Amino acid sequence: MAFEEVTLSRDVEVVMIPQGVTTTLQGGTPAVITQSLGDSYTLQVPSFGGLYRLSGRDADAIGKEALGSASAAAVDPAAPVTEAQVYTELRQVYDPEIPVNIVDLGLVYDLAIAPLPSGGSRVDVKMTLTAPGCGMGDVIAHDAKTRIEHIPGVAEADVQVVFDPPWNQAMMSEAAKLELGML
Repeated sequence: MAFEEVTLSRDVEVVMIPQGVTTTLQGGTPAVITQSLGDSYTLQVPSFGGLYRLSGRDADAIGKEALGSASAAAVDPAAPVTEAQVYTELRQVYDPEIPVNIVDLGLVYDLAIAPLPSGGSRVDVKMTLTAPGCGMGDVIAHDAKTRIEHIPGVAEADVQVVFDPPWNQAMMSEAAKLELGML
């Protein structure tokens, strides 16, 4: 995607990158879309000297349509939840500074699906970050949880950020390495 200059049409809540702090940008603020992946946009805002993550639900503020779920196809909500469904959703979650999803980055360490006595399934995910001090960790984990919760049949989801074992570049898929120019 080529960088695209935009002007915010209304006030929007954004998250500062990499600090992970939520703030509000005022309508009329000029910005540059530097990344549009998954359900969010990364905006460079020259007047504030930094990068900000804009949720896809606020895409209208930059003249875009809201970004949709990868699992929007009709699915029987009574059908069992599969690992494939969960991984499909997790492939729509991105670190706002890296143009590769968290699955291909090798950040997802564990995935467990269990039926609940009350119906539906519980999905537990353990994931890590490329750097332990990343301020966006809670934001990325929340994005993953939200995506999982939109899968028909998921009654509960829990995403935990762990740091053991420490992440390293060898955990990335070949596609991720190719995307990042490491091959």
